[in-house]
Order: sequence, then structure tokens, then C-alpha cells
Amino acid sequence: MLYGIAARIARGDFAGRAELLLLRVFEEQAVAAEAETDFEHEDAEGALGGETLSLVAPEKAAGKRLDKTLADLMPEFSRARLQGLIEEGRVSLAGKVETSPARKLKGGESITLDLPPPVPASPVGEAIPLDVAYEDDDLIVINKAAGMVVHPSNGHERGTLVNALIAHCGASLSGINGVLRPGIVHRLDKDTSGLLVVAKNDRAHKKLAEQFADHGRTGPLQRRYLAIVWGELPRNTGTIEAGIARSSTNREKMLVSNAERARFAITHYEVLERFAYNDKVVASLIACELETGRTHQIRVHLTHIGHPLLGDALYGSGFKTREAQLPEGARKALAAMNRQALHAQTLVIEHPRTKEELAFEQEPPEDFAALLEALGDA
Repeated sequence: MLYGIAARIARGDFAGRAELLLLRVFEEQAVAAEAETDFEHEDAEGALGGETLSLVAPEKAAGKRLDKTLADLMPEFSRARLQGLIEEGRVSLAGKVETSPARKLKGGESITLDLPPPVPASPVGEAIPLDVAYEDDDLIVINKAAGMVVHPSNGHERGTLVNALIAHCGASLSGINGVLRPGIVHRLDKDTSGLLVVAKNDRAHKKLAEQFADHGRTGPLQRRYLAIVWGELPRNTGTIEAGIARSSTNREKMLVSNAERARFAITHYEVLERFAYNDKVVASLIACELETGRTHQIRVHLTHIGHPLLGDALYGSGFKTREAQLPEGARKALAAMNRQALHAQTLVIEHPRTKEELAFEQEPPEDFAALLEALGDA
């Protein structure tokens, strides 16, 4: 039998990187003639997208920053572009991923640069249906479906939320920095569903970005997520305070780290329901509120304390065998869901023009509700 918030969700009782950077095409291909340089360069001609470059830092690079050295050695790339590639985990020193542009070199290190293939400079509008929770001349709030990528990237050039918004908003977009595009001020992972606000103009973008940078410390901003996690958390409420950095071995993953490059992160949680089967708590429904907004923050923090999200293939793979502990109905619902059990339920913002407090709450989608119902019926 369902009870508490889980029952309300199943019945449907709920009411319905700062600024987006336009994807750049890599700068014009390098001149085919080989220039005299201090580094080894594999297949330099035509290697400006979808290629791996191998270099050796010159001895005179000792004490210099990684990004500055790369910019000196590879003038066909802007320093900002190289910094972005480093932060994305696409640069390795001596076989180990380095994500800090400021990393000081010793000289003589082997450097590998993994270049993504080029993508169109400007996303194009696509007529993709959107679930719009609210819209006016300044902003739009979307209930993002699980499976939708927020902005174009390599491998996801089309079918993204940005593509859909360009088509949906049309002439109502007055532009961000003079370009007709939506202003993304926060993101949801591809397989996370729920509420997301997007700016339509420079003023709204600036004001909303300030709110998200402030993380609700001095304003009404609130982001509340529902998550279904493995096991029983030791306390009904808690706070996870741990820095997050990109993994040095898998650039798709983030991890808790004390390294200097780690970014400060705080997640608050509250246990809403516990689900038992064969006299053992196998899963819990929790609410999470973010005090910071790091990549994969909730997923990383909950994995760090030993309670990853159900269905999280990236961070919860070690808990795959625990699916056998679930009741049959829950196993089937989890398999059908085929994603992490995370939903952005609540969003509260201050309107960037009127300063009115806007509060939105969105019930989880059917797959999330079905998993809750199956767990509650055990």
C-alpha cells in the first residue's frame, strides 16, 4: 500500500554553465606546410576535429601554465578554446587526464589532446514538443522530459532542448549577447526529468544567472529534487558537504575530491519514505536541495555516502546486483525506467523584471511514479 508523498505522486496530486556558450566551429584548418616547432605533432594537417594529437612540452615550458604552453605551441587554437578542452578532460599529461588549465609544467612532458569533431556554430530550431510550465516575454519554464539533452554537444547536435526552444520561442527571443538564442542558466542531466528555467533576453539572463550564482543565500531561489536511492539512510535529514572534481581516469564521471581543483559543493537531503521488502529497507525516497550547482552533484554526493540512485548506470553500477533484492514489480519498473531515479520537482525564482516570486512544482513522470508505486506495494 502506498502512503505519504509516494501515494500522492502515484495519484498525480501535485500541481502541474551560467550563460549558454554557442558551439564554435574549430578555427580554420592549420596550414598544411609543417612549421618548425618544439613539439611532436601527429597528423597536424586536418587534425582539428575528431583527432588525437600527441605533443611533447619543450624544456623551456618549465614553470609555465599548461594552457599558455598549448596556446604557444598551437596558435591555430585560441587560449579560451584550449582552456575549455582542458576543463572537459580532453588533455592528458603523461597518460593522466589533467583538468586544470593552470597546471604548471616541468618541461619534457608528453601531452595528448583529444579533439572532438567539429559541430555547427549555431544550433538550429527544431519543432520538438515541449511541456511548458510557464512563459512570458522574459523567461520560459520547461518540464524537461527524461532523455532530452539540454544543449547541443558532440554526439547530440540535434534534438536538444536548445534546438526546441529556438523553434518554440521564435521572435520572442531578443537575444543573449546579440545572438538570437535561449539563455541557459542551469542544467539538468540528460536522464533527469523536471523543471528548468531559461532566459529569453540579456536582462533576464543576467538577473537569473545572478540568482543561481547566489544559490538562494540572499534570495528566494530554491531547487528541490526527488530521488530514489538504494538502502536506508542513517538519519532522516542530513547535509553532504564535499568537493567535486572531474575524474582523472574517466572524463564522463565526477567524484568527491579534496584536490585543489575540486569545487565546493553542498547537498541537503530529507528522507520522505522508506521501502522494505522481506523485512529489510531496500530503497528510500528522499528530497534533495542544492546549496551549490555542480555537475552531477546529487548523483556524486549520494554515491559518496553509499546510497546511489536506483538506475544510475554511471555511478551506481556497483549496486546492480542489489536489484535482486527488490520485489518483482519494482524490478520490472526499474528496468522499464532505464535511467537514474531523479526528478527536479520544485523551482522557485525571483522574476528578473517584476521581482515577483515565482514557484513551480511538477509531479514526476510516469516511469518514476510507477517505480514508487511498485516499491510501495511490496
